[in-house]
Amino acid sequence: MDLFSFADEEERSSGKGKNQPLADRMRPRTLDEFAGQQHILGPGKLLRRAIEADRISSLIFYGPPGTGKTTLARIIARTTQTYFTDINAVTAGVADIRRVVDEAKQRHAMYEQGTTLFVDEIHRFNKSQQDALLPYVEDGTIRLIGATTENPFFEVNPALLSRSQLFQLYSLSEEAMGEILERTLRDKERGYGELPVRMDPEAASHLIHYAEGDSRRLLNALELAVATTPPDKEGLILITLEVAVDSIQRRAARYDKSGDNHYDTISAYIKSIRGSDPDGALYWLARMIDAGEDPRFIARRLVISASEDVGNGDPRGLQVAVSALQALELVGMPEGRIPLAQATTYLAGAPKSNAAYTGINRALAEVRRNGHGTVPVHLRDKSYKGAEKLGHGKGYLYPHDYPNGYVEQQYLPDNVKGGFYEAKDIGYERHIKEYLRTIRREK
Repeated sequence: MDLFSFADEEERSSGKGKNQPLADRMRPRTLDEFAGQQHILGPGKLLRRAIEADRISSLIFYGPPGTGKTTLARIIARTTQTYFTDINAVTAGVADIRRVVDEAKQRHAMYEQGTTLFVDEIHRFNKSQQDALLPYVEDGTIRLIGATTENPFFEVNPALLSRSQLFQLYSLSEEAMGEILERTLRDKERGYGELPVRMDPEAASHLIHYAEGDSRRLLNALELAVATTPPDKEGLILITLEVAVDSIQRRAARYDKSGDNHYDTISAYIKSIRGSDPDGALYWLARMIDAGEDPRFIARRLVISASEDVGNGDPRGLQVAVSALQALELVGMPEGRIPLAQATTYLAGAPKSNAAYTGINRALAEVRRNGHGTVPVHLRDKSYKGAEKLGHGKGYLYPHDYPNGYVEQQYLPDNVKGGFYEAKDIGYERHIKEYLRTIRREK
């Protein structure tokens, strides 16, 4: 970083450039100011130790917008002893890479100083542009820091990726977003600490929620709210819920995740699936997503519904629901709404049977009413030492030795009558019912 660039960077990061956007002024200058990403920047974590000791290798930061990728690069720029330069992959090309490399070689030859190159939006580089970087990352001419919002395993050259340490950044938690908001309102140097700004708690909650883990979006909305709200008669700039709604362009949802709305809405959702109404189920799903319900909670309820309400009417329903839960964990939100919607509509449109659900409830009721019945001798395990001498397993009939893989024998304790599972003539379960009826008739 040259003298003029460094001076400009110092002015930006110090907040002295008052015409800068609030989000730029409030960028953390040190790791201690950095909110969130404790899984990589918490005390004792590898990346934090490497930055503090100026011992970083080439890095790739992968995560959604507003989570601190560029900020981390700037913090490294302030702490590293190497020359720091940056380019944006949207506007840069191979010629820019060659220029950086040539300058890096000259710098090392003249001053024995290394070069750190930050490439923002590195996924925008095509294969040939990434290939142009590879030999110089490999031989140490440059130390690369790349930032991307796209999956680097798909968008970054595997050879380049293998020579870099990959760190994933996540959308900021509401706690971290609250910390950023509070610091901005309190900061007299770069934020609004010198202004008579007061924010209603519900307004703060609305901005934090609808910023969806993006600190830049949060601060842009706050800046708009403060800039467009005139002082009241007492001179206060009061940010109300209505102002917050206008500033972030998302209406306030009446939904308490720990109150009646939470339980009433999930109830309406599950009952719509049970009632085979995909439109109703999608509506309540949309209500929950828009209100900020935990999507993993929704996915878990889908898994339950797949067994409780669809069951063996369509056994694939459970596979679809579990796959939706796994897909949600893989891609996150907002894309996770799509597998949630797919599973919702599949279950709502599937044949319904609660026979497995009622069956286990009947069996549990029997166990709790009459206690744990004795395992019949022929069903007991004879593999452990001494078991065979006790007669365990004696008289057991191996079903595969009989026609159709079935032979009649006792599978319940002597005092239990059974009748727990009553298969229905619905969907796939009619085949189960017919199979059980057939083999028992042919005994």
